[in-house]
Amino acid sequence: MPRVAVDLLSYTGTKGGMETYARELYREIGRLGSEFEFVGLASKEGYQLDRSWFPGNMIDTGISGENRFRWAVGELWSIGRIAKRHRADLLHCPALLGPARSSMPTVISMHDMLYWSQPQMMSTPAFTEPVKFMERLGARNASRMITISEVSRREIITYLGFPADRIVLIPLAGTALPMGERRPDKEHPFILATGNRRPHKNWAGLIRALPLVDEAIRPRVVITGSHGEDPLRAVVDEVGMHDWVELRSWLTSEELGHLYETATALAMPSFHDGFSLPALEAMMAGLPVLISDIPVYREVAGDAAEYFDPHSLESIATAMTTAVSDPARMAELADQGRERAKQFSWERVATRTLETFRTTLA
Repeated sequence: MPRVAVDLLSYTGTKGGMETYARELYREIGRLGSEFEFVGLASKEGYQLDRSWFPGNMIDTGISGENRFRWAVGELWSIGRIAKRHRADLLHCPALLGPARSSMPTVISMHDMLYWSQPQMMSTPAFTEPVKFMERLGARNASRMITISEVSRREIITYLGFPADRIVLIPLAGTALPMGERRPDKEHPFILATGNRRPHKNWAGLIRALPLVDEAIRPRVVITGSHGEDPLRAVVDEVGMHDWVELRSWLTSEELGHLYETATALAMPSFHDGFSLPALEAMMAGLPVLISDIPVYREVAGDAAEYFDPHSLESIATAMTTAVSDPARMAELADQGRERAKQFSWERVATRTLETFRTTLA
């Protein structure tokens, strides 16, 4: 039985989308069953979390995924040796980075190339060059790469020089949130936005566009996903939108599901991205989506979204105005979104990932 080691050093409970990818992928792989045996190589933080989703044994590597130095050393130089110690036939690294050297074939899931294509948008500039260095070393060692969009596939070829015939494109899938029937709050309409505070997400543009919406119909904006002191408070102060903007921290699935039930629409004003799980999950829930007109979002949403120019506050404001003033358009988007979301499934992601493992071992 071939043994696959899974690099989970970055899985700490605080990383958002890439953790969702690893968790839902391996939950589905466990449901499907396969000829593989899996061993998870966990960070010391991740090992303390719920591990029931993983279809095999989880090993505490003792490496901190929150200590950037220890994590980086672990990714580049330790994870390959740990995988060898556990007699792995293949190593899967689901979060961008992999070892500089390994004795077994390695598959890296490279979600995006934002550190290369948009270095000015990274929230930790001092970390940009080290991450690029790590991604370059991991790519040199990788047998194959999995990526999640055509945009990312092209950028992997451009920036890493990775052979096109060894890149496998497997779009993500959404996860249904625990929620009841959609019942938008018509008395107090609000636009929901959810995600980390990295500059490329452009939450500041969403806030700055809000004063351009006629106050008589202006919706509230609820932005979730912050950790600690929220940098968007300064933007709210700048435009005086205290009564209109609610900044929320990281929410449970149940809390987020309640917001999906009652929101008027979801907004994603990003300048750049590798995919958009929030938009896909909103479409699954029948929540209309307002989204930046960028190529990767067209891959996700197709015609089932209201698009706007993320560089234009007027364009963003127009989309929010449509959300609160045109219920027929929102109902149309909700129906189209549900249909569009049916094209994405974790079963498909898991099946194609297992196929990639087989091809790599062959």
